[in-house]
Amino acid sequence: MSGFALKKNGLAPRKGPVVLVVLDGIGWGKKDAGDAVFLARTPTLDRLWADHPTLMLKAHGTAVGLPSDADMGNSEVGHNALGAGRIFDQGAKLVENALADEVLYASDAWKKATSRAQRGGTIHFIGLLSDGNVHSHIDHLLAMLRRCRRDGVARARVHVLLDGRDVAATSSLSYVETLESCLSELRDADHDYRIASGGGRMLVTMDRYEADWRIVERGWQAHVLGRGPRFSSARAAIEAAREAEPEISDQFLPPFVVVEDGQPVGTVEDGDAVLLFNFRGDRAIELSRAFEDAELSAFDRVRRPDVFFAGMMQYDGDLQLPKNYLVAPPSIDRTLGEYLAHNNLRQYACSETQKFGHVTYFFNGNRSGMFDPARERYEEIPSDRVPFEQRPWMKAAEITDATLAALRAGEFDFLRVNYANGDMVGHSGDLVATIVAVEAVDLSLGRLLRGVAAAGGVAVITADHGNADQMVALDKQGEPVVEGGRPKPLTSHTLNAVPLTIYHPTAQSSYRWAAVGEPGLGNVAATLLGLLGFEAPEGYLPALIR
Repeated sequence: MSGFALKKNGLAPRKGPVVLVVLDGIGWGKKDAGDAVFLARTPTLDRLWADHPTLMLKAHGTAVGLPSDADMGNSEVGHNALGAGRIFDQGAKLVENALADEVLYASDAWKKATSRAQRGGTIHFIGLLSDGNVHSHIDHLLAMLRRCRRDGVARARVHVLLDGRDVAATSSLSYVETLESCLSELRDADHDYRIASGGGRMLVTMDRYEADWRIVERGWQAHVLGRGPRFSSARAAIEAAREAEPEISDQFLPPFVVVEDGQPVGTVEDGDAVLLFNFRGDRAIELSRAFEDAELSAFDRVRRPDVFFAGMMQYDGDLQLPKNYLVAPPSIDRTLGEYLAHNNLRQYACSETQKFGHVTYFFNGNRSGMFDPARERYEEIPSDRVPFEQRPWMKAAEITDATLAALRAGEFDFLRVNYANGDMVGHSGDLVATIVAVEAVDLSLGRLLRGVAAAGGVAVITADHGNADQMVALDKQGEPVVEGGRPKPLTSHTLNAVPLTIYHPTAQSSYRWAAVGEPGLGNVAATLLGLLGFEAPEGYLPALIR
């Protein structure tokens, strides 16, 4: 336990456990006609916010390690901050810096990829085409393409995953136009740079937590094998999909393959290099495995070409996945979970598949597995494989059932759960479904808090970022954007603060807010330690209670 010993604090000891409840994507909105949290019937949240200590936390931008306060928070960086108790520069900022000082191009991965291309191979770029800065940024791709030209790469192909989730729902053509303009500038008789394939991110390639390997298989078929609906260009594919289904969001656009003279322009072949330019790990791991794992049986790859594969970052440090990467990921140490494990506290984590990795891997500082299997239990509730707006209640009830059973067993000192509804349904842009999602969470939260009270525990209820709190796009003046006579749906996260509430029905008056200048998600770990009876370790952001 050397270096991890925690000192006791002066707060009154608790009878029961401390429970962290993350209401994913439920921020503090404007309480208007586009705020699903406000429009929902939420007696539990209303009572919490009225009767129990509540303050607002910053959950975006520099408060979670992103480059600027114009950057939305997300579940990955939010859970990193919640679990680490400090702020680490995150993927977007690390990549931005590596490109600015050209450290990226000095990496072994970049040199090996361009070397393959210089020997007659093709460099393939696969990733999310948007400026959402959550999984990727189009500027990173454009910078690397321009550097390819400088480094003598004769042939490059881009396989575009269309967003509509972290950016406007139907904005993909603007990003494709920007990319096509760049490719046109770089293309000449000696340099052949083109878009080769693509599709919407929720249907093609970007699965996570092995929720649905069919998504990765569709991407493999299009990107690697050149199999799928054929079009003369990415624009033609997008326009055809919208003509067939006018209401479709970019995130659900079907896969496509760009062809010329009846043949795919960019299959992946032996001797090529493949760079996955997403910096965020959760939706990059499965494709990385598809390229690197010779024994993978999750789907039939038909063939696995002999390529040099690298990620923008290493997406899983414990699994060393992928083996090659362009930018070193943040090194997050001394997390809350690690301290608790070294001090013999028992831990429980639960969510459904879509957010299970967030209360485990990301909360633990991008670390797979447990710190102490003898004292930890992680419980995953399988998510439904249907569009979330069709089942807006998702698995909130089942998560609650499992966590209540853990509370009744009395085996754990610290429990953490994530209700995914506000985020996953909020991304659909469906206001009615998101209202139902928030109501489902509220109902489950009420049940959970009764269990916390029965166990003599205390709950800390917060969120990792906003989403459901703003379902309508606003213009620069803050007015709703209207398209076709209707408000334009907003499918991305928000810049709103998130509430943090301490629920302790038997000792509410014993807690006072500490004087913290601009509290954020990074202050939560020290706060949880305080409730558990410990002082925060050196370097942690201060606790919010005293």
